Amino acid sequence: MYLVMGITGKVGGATARHLLKQSKEVRALVRDRERAAKWADQGVELVEGDWNDSTAIAAALKGVEGAFVMLPAVWAPSPDYREAKGVIANYVEALTKAVPRGW
Repeated sequence: MYLVMGITGKVGGATARHLLKQSKEVRALVRDRERAAKWADQGVELVEGDWNDSTAIAAALKGVEGAFVMLPAVWAPSPDYREAKGVIANYVEALTKAVPRGW
């Protein structure tokens, strides 16, 4: 099982398509289940949540062999980049809760 972040975008979607073509199981953390419905139809397991929820990220990471993490762009960052730092902190917290299998 592989986790793909940003599956509804170009890069995340391309990553998921590649994994599915390789007969890999794919899970995706999604904010909008309806927007990602076409992926569920292709066998992708959808976990609802977002970048700011370390508990949802940890749940999505549970039991995976690997993860493709695409951090969101911050178009108008504050001078100290607190938004980006917050997202990174959420991932660090989530990874300490759910280390991918075999690590």
